[in-house]
Amino acid sequence: MTDNSWHSATEIQGIFDRIAPVYDQLNQRLSLGQHRIWKQMTVKWCEPQPGDVGLDVCCGSGDLAQLLARKVGKTGRVVGLDFSPEQLAIADLRAQNNYPSLALKWVEGDALTLPFEDNTFDCATMGYGLRNVVDIPRCLQELHRVLKPTAKVAILDFHRPTQPWMRTLQQWYLDNFVVPTAKGFGLTDEYAYIMPSLERFPLGTEQVKLAYEAGFSHAVHYLIAGGMMGVLVGTKD
Repeated sequence: MTDNSWHSATEIQGIFDRIAPVYDQLNQRLSLGQHRIWKQMTVKWCEPQPGDVGLDVCCGSGDLAQLLARKVGKTGRVVGLDFSPEQLAIADLRAQNNYPSLALKWVEGDALTLPFEDNTFDCATMGYGLRNVVDIPRCLQELHRVLKPTAKVAILDFHRPTQPWMRTLQQWYLDNFVVPTAKGFGLTDEYAYIMPSLERFPLGTEQVKLAYEAGFSHAVHYLIAGGMMGVLVGTKD
């Protein structure tokens, strides 16, 4: 299924505004620090080069955008886009504190209507955003539109393992670690949404099909973290 109408865009935006102050701390704790490795892999798969113009959609607090900016270097630049002003404010502050020399720009906007011209970006990333948009095909079409020919996008998100025992482990992890940890931060409801959103999220094979339908000339989905995470990589003609 590609319809995420279980939550409206406004409701999802509210969730991310509320979790913004502790988003990084929670990600670090809930992934046991592994999210940094997954994000580095994602950036590598979109093949950024020095001098490139990069895009990070649903940038949150800016981790992927910062990694991308370090790869494109001082001669390149990166735009981080998110619909949560609270997340963007934190992303800007973190970038100024950690990497003031990086060419980063933060834009408040909608992943379904990217405020950029066609064929603008040399590479793009998206972390834990595709699962939350209300129209996945439209989002992929927009990513395809703003990429230059031969450019790649790499999209990191949760994935449902195909092996039953891994799916059981994932469910246990979410029920007994993620939600209780979020509860300690006063964010039980905000993180309890993960499993319902994951159940509606297309599997890797389905994501590849959707990428081709969106116009990408090549698409591949890489399973990581025992199949509990995945990275979709799409290449434009």
